[in-house]
Amino acid sequence: MHYHHLYASADGESHWRKVEVPLEERTFAPPAKAIFVSEAEAAKTTVFLRLDPGWNEPIHPTPKRQTLFCLGGAVRVTASDGEARVIGKGDVWRMEDTHGKGHHTAVISDEPFEAALVQFD
Repeated sequence: MHYHHLYASADGESHWRKVEVPLEERTFAPPAKAIFVSEAEAAKTTVFLRLDPGWNEPIHPTPKRQTLFCLGGAVRVTASDGEARVIGKGDVWRMEDTHGKGHHTAVISDEPFEAALVQFD
């Protein structure tokens, strides 16, 4: 299991990296059998969003440290260093480029891009 991590380096440039999520087998919901789960991370809020086809925004940093779970549609997200990734249904995107140049996002699917975001601060 992995997520797409977008972060800003000290010079303000945004970059992508793939982060593998470590899972450990343990009891999670007794009396159910043990399952593979990650470490817990405290969250503050949850937000749902929809971006219509053709939506295209100017480059900006993310307003909060957050994780996006794509529920439908697709966007192309370009880091300020020029590397682009397509985020589509089932993808997980961790946004931590809260300073610096930021990223550009454009809906590339014919259907709306729908997502749930978990915000951390």
